[in-house]
Parts: sequence; C-alpha cells; structure tokens
Amino acid sequence: MTDQGFEEFVRADGERLRRVMSSQYGVDIGCESTDSALAWAWEHWDRLRGMSNPAGYLYRVAQTQARRTIARGRPVTFPPEPTVGADSGASIDGDLAVALLSLPDQQRLAVLMVHVYGWTPIEVGRITGTPAVTVRSHLRRGLRHLRTSLSKGNTP
Repeated sequence: MTDQGFEEFVRADGERLRRVMSSQYGVDIGCESTDSALAWAWEHWDRLRGMSNPAGYLYRVAQTQARRTIARGRPVTFPPEPTVGADSGASIDGDLAVALLSLPDQQRLAVLMVHVYGWTPIEVGRITGTPAVTVRSHLRRGLRHLRTSLSKGNTP
C-alpha cells in the first residue's frame, strides 16, 4: 500500500465526501459514515485505487453505513452546517433551514452541494453516481420548491 496515494485521495476527496454525506444524512451521521468509509478505504486501498471512480464507490460505502445507522433509530439532524460558505459569515436563516428540510433528499443534496458548497452538477453526479442531467433536474425542482415556500412564508 502506498500511503502517499491514500493521503492524496483523502485530501482530494475526503472532505468532499464528508460534505455530501452531511448534506444528505445530517452532520452526525454524515461525519460518522464518512469516517467509517475512509477507514474501509485505508484497509482496502489496493482494491479501491484501481477503480475508475473510487470516490463514487466510497460514497456508496458511506451511504450504506449511514442507512444502517438510521435503521438502528439514530435521528438525522439538519441543517448540515451553520454557515453558508467557508469564509462567509452568513448563516442559514431559520425559515430556509426548515424549507431545506422539506425537500426530498436528492433535491436537498443538489441544492446544498451546488449553491452552498459551490460544486458543479457534474461533480455532484460523479460522486453520487447520478447523471449530471438528473442532478440539474433535482436542483431546478428544489430551487422552485424553495422559492415557492419562502415567498409564501409557508415553510412546513
């Protein structure tokens, strides 16, 4: 096993995976499942590094761990992070947080990853194994739902 190859992978994709998982499954479960997936990656690095999309495969490993955790009754907590951008001081307003929670999982994931974290639909699709056109569709529908909810002031 080459430690340097694994370290480069973690630097390049580890935090991105954590953000995807936290956006989809909440902070606690997202971080925990990412850590488990990265531990699995370390143990199986020889196998993982030869794959065409190791980040996407690891996403599935983390997703399986998150679903098992939820099945055991652990609650999902949102919003995924208290601030909109890493360097901005803007926070997610209470109505927006509630509106985000009302979105279906895939729409919430697309909106957060593209508009909060600055990923492209292609990048979101790559790590989730979803075609970019589908990510764009989830994004469009999620934004439409958010605009409607927030303009009417009727967050669920």
